[in-house]
Amino acid sequence: MYELSVKASFSAAHRVVGHLGGCANLHGHNWEVEVILRGRKLDKTGFVVDFKDVKAAVGDIMKQLDHADLNALPPFMKKNPTSENLAFYLFREAGRRLNGPRYRVHGVRVAESAGTSVLYQED
Repeated sequence: MYELSVKASFSAAHRVVGHLGGCANLHGHNWEVEVILRGRKLDKTGFVVDFKDVKAAVGDIMKQLDHADLNALPPFMKKNPTSENLAFYLFREAGRRLNGPRYRVHGVRVAESAGTSVLYQED
């Protein structure tokens, strides 16, 4: 089994509705994202998938989030844009764009600050 990852980042604001502390106020983060793919078979050139293709797909997703108020975006209008919910959303979006017969998105790690992160993956 091969595992590869691509890291990306975006800057955005959010607030956590219902939080009893400062996170209830609008504030921003420089989010770090890692998309992890797994595959068993290589193509004729020896790749699971070309990093260029993964970077392009992940970059398109980041553009939609960059410098946005995450609470105002459709995926987060009814649920808080926590790191957990962002990781789930990014897992689904990356999978929709990248999953193929030779490889699949295995997990997405999201960090909103240094030293803290959430990993979403499905069994």
